[in-house]
Amino acid sequence: MSPWRLLLTRPEEDCAALAQTLAEAGIASSSLPLLAIEPLQPGPTQQQLAQVEQAQAIIVVSKPAARLLLKQLDQAGIQAPPSGWFSVGEATAGILQARGLVVSCPASGDDSEALLGLPALRQALAGVVPRVLIARGEGGRELLAERLAEQGASVEYLELYRRCLPEYPAGTLARRIDGERLNGLVVSSGQGLAHLQQIAGTDWLRLSRLTLFVPSPRVAEQARALGARQIVDCRGASAAALLAAVQRTAAPAPQGTTP
Repeated sequence: MSPWRLLLTRPEEDCAALAQTLAEAGIASSSLPLLAIEPLQPGPTQQQLAQVEQAQAIIVVSKPAARLLLKQLDQAGIQAPPSGWFSVGEATAGILQARGLVVSCPASGDDSEALLGLPALRQALAGVVPRVLIARGEGGRELLAERLAEQGASVEYLELYRRCLPEYPAGTLARRIDGERLNGLVVSSGQGLAHLQQIAGTDWLRLSRLTLFVPSPRVAEQARALGARQIVDCRGASAAALLAAVQRTAAPAPQGTTP
């Protein structure tokens, strides 16, 4: 059994799947979702959704974005084009592929930089002022849009949901960590990190000393700015990336023992 005992903070459904993957590898975890997905009301207009038919590249940045986009296209009576789809990670790609769509995603690394390096995306951008549609939640992936614009693309956002912090009684985070003797924290995005600090409140100074697993150099830099002491870049937000990072990182010695 691994000495790691991790706090998972992803949306509830993702926490359950991640906890099962970790348990199969002998790693204990506890789930405290710090991101709740709330579809935007009102959602995109018919005209906005119809952009998928004109775009040379449709980039879907998350699983919630994939599910909501397909649902809203169905409701609007718009046929999803069979090709031209891109995703940041394999799990998001799987949702789209289940609908028979041709999706390209990085074979290694599930961040904006890996996506931008895809030959299929470069080929899609080869036309004169190619149109790119990014399906996402409110905010996020600005670097991706900036880099695409630098390459001459016309970029539009299709915002589908917002990420909210669920309500918990004061002190919930510290009580969970102390009560279950957790020694590592896991966040999957910059917003998840911000919610972690927010819910920690006055306990953040103490909790920031725990090992923090993050998905990318960008989130690692944000964590350092917030005072986190021990940061591990998982080089991706997938369960496989987290598992590999945990397995290559030595767990801290239990309190009261000599390393």
